[in-house]
Amino acid sequence: MARRCPITGRGTTSGKQIARRGLPKKKGGIGLKTTGHTRRKFKVNVQQKRVWVAELGRFVRVRVSTRGLKLIDKRGAYVVLREAGLLPKGVSKGAKS
Repeated sequence: MARRCPITGRGTTSGKQIARRGLPKKKGGIGLKTTGHTRRKFKVNVQQKRVWVAELGRFVRVRVSTRGLKLIDKRGAYVVLREAGLLPKGVSKGAKS
């Protein structure tokens, strides 16, 4: 399963880490020198959560990033999960089982 948030659409991105040595000029040195670039990955903080959807009266399990959890808190679980297509098929707002 890919490390991707279905709500925000964020996934793993690539980048570089820069290795430097030396003393900065403002600390009395001659400046920092770059000694290498290392490829790295920036991974999304994805969590498995049970989100309470009050309109459905039940929990829904989602694998969502922490930013997606903030969106759920801000806009409401039902709205966000419906827009992302994460609600099970045949589930409507007023249905209680």
